[in-house]
Amino acid sequence: MTAKLITTPGGEKLAILPADEFEDLCDQLAHATAMADYRSGREEGLTLEEVDALLAAPTPLAFWRAKRGLTQAALAKAAGTTQPHIADLESGKHGGSLELMARIAKALAVKIDDLASAG
Repeated sequence: MTAKLITTPGGEKLAILPADEFEDLCDQLAHATAMADYRSGREEGLTLEEVDALLAAPTPLAFWRAKRGLTQAALAKAAGTTQPHIADLESGKHGGSLELMARIAKALAVKIDDLASAG
């Protein structure tokens, strides 16, 4: 690490380092935080089989609903929509509003980002 330590005229000690090293430190902190959250149970993990199922699912929504053991009708009721709408969302036919996806994420106890498709 090539940090340079300086003291401001006000006596504050600062470290100056190249942006790429700063970004690396931020990435390391994010990784360490995620691992600590996983180990403590604050963040849910997936088994290898579940990762395969998530990748094979038509959408992340379809995976998470099945993982939670909910029917489309039960999820629709919890999220304030209809079963056909959930079916369309799961198949990728239609997208949902941000508000609806937030309600679905809450019903599934996941982050809204967990419902976003990679493509």
